Amino acid sequence: WFTNLRQTVEFETATRNLLRDGYGVFVESSPHPVVGLGVQETVEDGGTGSGAFTVGSLRRGDGGMDRLLTSLAELHVRGVSPDWAKVFPDTARRVALPTYAFQRTRYWLEPGPAVRGDVSSAGLVAADHPLLGAAVQLAQGQGALLTGRLSLETHPWLADHVVAGRVVVPGTALLELALRAGAETGSAVVEELTMETPMVLGASGAIDVQVSVGEREETGRRAVHLHSCPAGAGARSWTRHASGVLRDQREHEGSGPSAVFGPEAVWPPAGAEPVALENGYDLLASHGVEYGPAFQGLRRLWRRDGELFAEVELPAEVRGEGAAFSVHPALLDAALHALGLGGFVGEVEGPWLPFCWREVALVAAGPSALRVRLGRAGSEAAEVELADPSGLPVGRVAALDLRPLAVDQLDRLGP
Repeated sequence: WFTNLRQTVEFETATRNLLRDGYGVFVESSPHPVVGLGVQETVEDGGTGSGAFTVGSLRRGDGGMDRLLTSLAELHVRGVSPDWAKVFPDTARRVALPTYAFQRTRYWLEPGPAVRGDVSSAGLVAADHPLLGAAVQLAQGQGALLTGRLSLETHPWLADHVVAGRVVVPGTALLELALRAGAETGSAVVEELTMETPMVLGASGAIDVQVSVGEREETGRRAVHLHSCPAGAGARSWTRHASGVLRDQREHEGSGPSAVFGPEAVWPPAGAEPVALENGYDLLASHGVEYGPAFQGLRRLWRRDGELFAEVELPAEVRGEGAAFSVHPALLDAALHALGLGGFVGEVEGPWLPFCWREVALVAAGPSALRVRLGRAGSEAAEVELADPSGLPVGRVAALDLRPLAVDQLDRLGP
């Protein structure tokens, strides 16, 4: 020990000589790694490209047979064959692989949304929105145009909204586009937005989306229209999906919370009876609307007289995107699922979908969870009030008209 401590050990030189002589596997037999790091640094510093590596044996606090076998496995996956008869004396036997075909399940990471280029070189402004790529203010104050491109590759969560066997962009997403257009033009309230034609996404390909906002009238109103067409289509054949009116937000509009909301309000309200949600999404699927994981955000539901009270939250699949939206379409859509499961809509075959939004105003943006109150605003219309989990108001829909969707309307749009 005296000689080892007082004289040069030449450890690095010995390691380099071993590498030069063709040795490529170094196993440190010790109760905890000590010199293995130095060996590996010497291997990497040599730059020989020999593929040499270092493996330990035991670790402090982990010195049993499991740790030793784990280290042996590290050697095995690097090409060093152990003596299996000594590793498993009298306890191992060879087994045949299954003769059937293995299940073909892909585990590769899918590519994320395409990185948008600098649209300013084309005279545009980045829209800074997950569904839109660019915006431009029209000359002479005649309005604005916002554009985007949607596909199941760039927006995979849309695949979880299936109506009559087709991926349909939810009405809450069209409302979100109108809200973003209103923010771009200073018209924060969606006075009315009527759904005209479903926006269908195919399994392959993409669609280009345009949101056009008209010139501001003396009343503070602006017309808004939503169109789409297949991306890259030579002769552009645009389909109008929704049209409506935006307007300026009046002073104090939407700031008054409902009596069931507020930090001091009792939640759920007194007298509200819980509604069982087991197999709820199976029930909705039997009516023609299939919701995948990204849209299954309804967590709790209560009923009292003609009112419904719900708690919704963004599922894990889309939770990280919530802050980028006014209200994530999957979150607002989940709030509307309470209408179907709470007995609000009538007994009509086929799915009920949003038809017309009226007086939509928000006072907060980007929530990941909501408390929701739904009341009647007509025989087939609902009033929707939104608050955050603490009871602070988020927004209000004065009336949402619902209509049963005729499946033949989708048939006319193709497979």
